[in-house]
Amino acid sequence: MPLCLCEVIQLLAAAAALLLILLIVVAHVTAERMPNLHRFEEEKYFIASNGAKEPFPSIHDPHTKDLSVVVPSYNEEVRLPVMMDEAMAYLEKRQKARPSFSYEVIIVDDGSKDKTTEVALSYSKRYGSDKVRVLKLKKNRGKGGAVRMGVLVSRGKTILMADADGATKFEDVENVEAGLLNLKPWPDNMAISCGSRAHLEQDSIAKRSVFRTFLMYGFHFLVWFLCVRGVKDTQCGFKLFTREAALRTFTALHVDRWAFDVELLYIAQCLKIKVAEVAVNWTEIEGSKLVPFWSWLQMGRDLLFIRSRYLTGVWKLNTPEKVN
Repeated sequence: MPLCLCEVIQLLAAAAALLLILLIVVAHVTAERMPNLHRFEEEKYFIASNGAKEPFPSIHDPHTKDLSVVVPSYNEEVRLPVMMDEAMAYLEKRQKARPSFSYEVIIVDDGSKDKTTEVALSYSKRYGSDKVRVLKLKKNRGKGGAVRMGVLVSRGKTILMADADGATKFEDVENVEAGLLNLKPWPDNMAISCGSRAHLEQDSIAKRSVFRTFLMYGFHFLVWFLCVRGVKDTQCGFKLFTREAALRTFTALHVDRWAFDVELLYIAQCLKIKVAEVAVNWTEIEGSKLVPFWSWLQMGRDLLFIRSRYLTGVWKLNTPEKVN
């Protein structure tokens, strides 16, 4: 006897409920309860200008620079020089105009198989290890893990994460700084300013396939429905944190790969940290590590896991007293 429409809908609803329960169980069982803050011994040191190994500082220490720039890099020997030339030209010009301004750039080599470390070290030699430091990770952690490791050894009063591809014009740091200042007063001195490409969305849609546009809108919906509201572009790799906000969010961060930005902002909203979204200039650069279908699929899974793991209490917003 054929099923009526009502019965079909009931079966589909039941199947969806069972799938959701199964997902929550899998998310709970497979979760690492604590963020991966462990550093291998060799990751605790950088090569100083004199060639000696010196220990990295800790984000738990008082700041000694105005701005830290953390650049996650995986197989970026070709694109990194373009980004670094632009960034260093801007930062040096800014320091020359105001000598009291101090900065550092931390290039995090996320287990690259090319000459990323050698390229990065060439900038450290040129500008000195007080301005450019290289953190070479023993193995690939993913972009989120690389940014976190860089943040944890930074010295800045404010900390900027910036992609190695140079897709965002570096001078737009002034725009995100203005966005941060507009959030004052900052409760507990915690605030985040996110660079955003949302104003460019219609132009980018015209250049994308229908399938990629569908994936993009699906991802945006999941972000809004499950985790973060009020931020249109969570994935732009140009975000500025006060030191206190960086400490609080990155030491609670679990996701190491593409969806880490969403968890960061989810944590920020849970902790009532103020967040600004600021338009920045952005150009798509060839050589992206993001594989459209599989990366979007992985991010969708991570979004579901983020929400379910926090809801079930397997992940908690605890900040460790010390990072090892």
